[in-house]
Amino acid sequence: MASVNPFNLSDSEEEAERRPNETVDTERSPSDGAPGPPPGNPFSPPADAEPPTLLLSSNRTSPSGEGISVSAAGTSAMAGSTEARVSVDVIAAQLLRDQYILTALEFHTELLEAGRELPRLRDYFSNPGNFERQSGTPPAKDQVLGPGGPLNRAGSISTLDSLDFARYSDDGNRESDERVAESEVPSQERKNFKSSPEIQEPIRPLEKRALNFLVNEYLLKNEYKLSSITFSDENDDQDFELWDDVGLNIPKPPDLLQLYRNCGTPLPSPRDTVDVSVGVDFGDLPGNCIAQEPPKKPDLSQQQQTEVVQELEYQISLLNNEKQSLAEQIKKLQSEIQTLKRTVSSPPPATLDLGTQSASNLSSSSTTTACSTDPLSVPPTDNGQYLDIRGVSEAGNDTTSVQNTSHPQSHNKLKSQPPVQFDQPNRKLSPVFQQALLSFCRMCSDSRLGAEVSRIADSEESVMLMLGRCLPHIVPNVLLAKREELIPLILCTACLHPEPKERDQLLHILFNLIKRPDDEQRQMILTGCVAFARHVGPTRVEAELLPQCWEQINHKYPERRLLVAESCGALAPYLPKEIRSSLVLSMLQQMLAEDKADMVREAVVKSLGIIMGYIDDPDKYSQGFELMLLSLGDPSERVVSAVHQVFIPAFAAWTTELGTLHTALIPSLLARIEKLLNQGEHGLDEHKLHVFLSALQSLIPPLFAVVLQNAPFTSRAKLHGDIPAIEVTRFPRPASPLQDVATIIGSREMLSALLLLYDHQLEHEGTTGWDSLLWVVNQLLPQLIDIVGRINVTSSTCVHEFSRFFWRFCRTFGKIFTNTKVKPQFQEILRLSEENVDASAGNGILTKATVPIYATGVLTCYNQEEDRKLLVGFLEDVMTTLSLSHAPLDSLKASFVELGANPVYHELLLTVLWYGVVHTSALVRCTAARMFELLVKGVNETLVAQRVVPALITLSSDPEISVRISTIPAFGTIMETVTQKELLERVKMQLASFLEDPQYQDQHSLHMEIIRTFGRVGPNAEPRFRDEFVLPHLHKLALANNSQVTESKRIDIATQLFEAYSALSCCFISEEVMVNHFLPGLRCLRADMEQLSPEHEVILSSMIKECEIKVENRGMSDAQGSMSIASSLVGEDAKTKFLSKMGQLTTSGAMLANVFQRKK
Repeated sequence: MASVNPFNLSDSEEEAERRPNETVDTERSPSDGAPGPPPGNPFSPPADAEPPTLLLSSNRTSPSGEGISVSAAGTSAMAGSTEARVSVDVIAAQLLRDQYILTALEFHTELLEAGRELPRLRDYFSNPGNFERQSGTPPAKDQVLGPGGPLNRAGSISTLDSLDFARYSDDGNRESDERVAESEVPSQERKNFKSSPEIQEPIRPLEKRALNFLVNEYLLKNEYKLSSITFSDENDDQDFELWDDVGLNIPKPPDLLQLYRNCGTPLPSPRDTVDVSVGVDFGDLPGNCIAQEPPKKPDLSQQQQTEVVQELEYQISLLNNEKQSLAEQIKKLQSEIQTLKRTVSSPPPATLDLGTQSASNLSSSSTTTACSTDPLSVPPTDNGQYLDIRGVSEAGNDTTSVQNTSHPQSHNKLKSQPPVQFDQPNRKLSPVFQQALLSFCRMCSDSRLGAEVSRIADSEESVMLMLGRCLPHIVPNVLLAKREELIPLILCTACLHPEPKERDQLLHILFNLIKRPDDEQRQMILTGCVAFARHVGPTRVEAELLPQCWEQINHKYPERRLLVAESCGALAPYLPKEIRSSLVLSMLQQMLAEDKADMVREAVVKSLGIIMGYIDDPDKYSQGFELMLLSLGDPSERVVSAVHQVFIPAFAAWTTELGTLHTALIPSLLARIEKLLNQGEHGLDEHKLHVFLSALQSLIPPLFAVVLQNAPFTSRAKLHGDIPAIEVTRFPRPASPLQDVATIIGSREMLSALLLLYDHQLEHEGTTGWDSLLWVVNQLLPQLIDIVGRINVTSSTCVHEFSRFFWRFCRTFGKIFTNTKVKPQFQEILRLSEENVDASAGNGILTKATVPIYATGVLTCYNQEEDRKLLVGFLEDVMTTLSLSHAPLDSLKASFVELGANPVYHELLLTVLWYGVVHTSALVRCTAARMFELLVKGVNETLVAQRVVPALITLSSDPEISVRISTIPAFGTIMETVTQKELLERVKMQLASFLEDPQYQDQHSLHMEIIRTFGRVGPNAEPRFRDEFVLPHLHKLALANNSQVTESKRIDIATQLFEAYSALSCCFISEEVMVNHFLPGLRCLRADMEQLSPEHEVILSSMIKECEIKVENRGMSDAQGSMSIASSLVGEDAKTKFLSKMGQLTTSGAMLANVFQRKK
């Protein structure tokens, strides 16, 4: 007999075409009993025989234990046919009886090819019920086409090496192509491929992600934490905390240990379905396949026992699961029976197919699935695979019973809904026949989804129960990008579901709905949480929503922690007040102190501000103050900005209600500032000062609101009548709406009315009885002015901070308050006389930061003509007083720097300086010349050409040599910043006159100033000016210094030249200038240093050597590019020598810094 390949699809495909609608029903519940062939089949195996397990890799023994292989049975059958003719029907019956299914399938195929179809085999293989078995394997979608339709792969080989997790993903259905490709592989090649350990199917990406997840889970569970960390780092594209990140729309499989223990047995299915397939073992094929590789016969008894034990253990686990499920259903049904007994006063009779029972018995006998066994229902005659239709009408009876497929909850409203009536045919079919007939409708509710579909909810409660059961299965199968569409459904179900456990699960799903929710998705979730809170009340919010926040407080992803932080603020109005001020406050405090993400801490600060708006426990004031200081010290600017925008205004509003804003909060900040100043003998902590001062600045609007609300006229404020609008510039622009005085007061109309009365009170009636304003005038202002006098005037940061504070303070309290209360206190201290300047110690009040802060923070608040005149007069008086007293000019310089940053004040400052230019005192003229240096950098070139250069040229011809020398730094700054050629030529000519005029040849101080200026501006000046003017004149000065007789002057000039050459060495210098001026100048300087400073001479020698090498290299290759001399040292020995000598120098820090300075 010719060998027939059972994988040949030609006949089976024709058979499938003849039966297009007959498919294998793969969804069977494990509780339905062991399936078998139809009872009418006389050749079906006995009831106690082992169900047929159709494997691809093992022989099956007969029930009698004879151990005859399939091929052997086929051979004996052929031998019998030659000796005595036996009908093929008898052979087929014997094969089916002894469960040689594969041989029977091959026999059936050969008969089909010969055109002798046998009805017995045709009927057997076309009946799907003959191939069902009780199993719990996961649904394998890679089916193999067999006779009668597509047949699934056997569950026994669906272990970890054969599970294709990708088939459950959203990547599309690829299984059909894979099945066809597999069926086209020759049998022997497939056998070799499966059996060879070296040849394996390439792993798919989703399979790899699934296995990675399971391996990492195993490492963590077994305390291999370091290995897990390394493994996670090597797979940084995968999130090992979420199974959803794998990309498969299936529940998480068991862990590796469970998979290993069950590697030879079917895995429990999460969906209680069965997949059955017909396959063959290649060792069972007849013909030369067996001759080539005869299989080894295993120990049959041991193999049988092992399989029986494994099968029984699996059945026990299934039955235990079913027992637990049924126990839960019994509890639910019992509670529903009691509900029905209470709600249904006269239950309607239920007509059953075998008798009449009460409604309670009907409820207790029904189960969650319509096809479950029931003592009142007719035993199924369709192998238990079709729907069990229980509600069948009796003959001659007009009343019918509704099909019993709904959950007992659906009877909650039976008393209000009449039973549905259907037209009955005038037939006399028996109920059993009618049920068997309807079973061919191919309905199925034996799966979870089928049971849900077969139940129609008829009340709100049953709808909620259905959603609670279905949503956990729906969410994992929805694309991540679209999951926010489920938020309304989840929230409504969680809100209305009667079971607390189900509600908790749904809220857990809500907070874990999206792995990394973006801003819009978080807003949607927060909106839903607020709606939930409004509906259920504070008790359920505390019990159900807060635990979800607490669980994710340390989540891996910052977006999830951000959701927690935002939720605490959004839910604050709906929480019990004791929870709000304890648990939620502690959660936020922990996140503020520990979270590393700036955006999370920013959200925490905003939520803390909201909490401060609802807290009413005075004992929490100190905790709120510490939280304010902690958040103000945060290194992130966005966090600090949130503090000023939200937290401080909310905290100030609370302290206003407590009455502690001006009695506790502001004094505490002032005390901390004074403590800083007292500790700042060795350097003030400017960052902490900024923190405290910025907090004070944010408290100015609420302080002014307190002054208005506690004024004598507050009760007289009326909103009716013509109330003028508030000027746009009346108040500084607030950092947030919460710092707007109108928002704090309540409305702009009320604020406008109060401002009118406020100005009138200050101007005409005084401050008697106005305690809050008197505190500001008599305590706050004097303390602030005292603090200002103690800060370092050379710290531009501190001066700027306090200037902005006083500017906002004066603008908020108004012009009348500034003129009558603030300015007089400053003027009392800043009496412009030489008595206030201690020239010897330099600690007079005019040398302190009080001068620049008063000038820039108070006198610039209002920009009218009289205000500008007052500012000009003050600066002129300060300049005159400091100059005549020979006092340090730091306070005046600080004023010019702060005012010069704003172009509005450039004209005003030039006016002040012109006053100094034409002053009769040379000291004042010197001061004016030095102030021009500060002003030139910020003034536009037009003003420089029209106002600055003429003034400097006037001073450069001053009779006093000191005045002329004082103009040199300003001229240098012009050379550094201005680009107009005409202007540069004028400055160049003036500097040349200083260098070349014989009257200046012996002016040591002038030469020192010029060299210092050249070293400062040379690297940034125009290259032509540097090459043609600066370097040649430095060469001349170095040469002249060699002949200097006075040693002190010689070393001063040499030191200054060394710093200048060190700075200029970083510039690109042309070869001509290098040879003619730079190198000669360095050699002259080295000659001085050999005698005066040997340590400098070593560095100069290295510089000269490298310059010479540079010139040689440039001659060989002009394309080498510009490199600084100091950074182009070649050879490690030269570098080491240069750096070691630099470390031995004891020169000034400025000199060493200039050595490595680069051109900007």
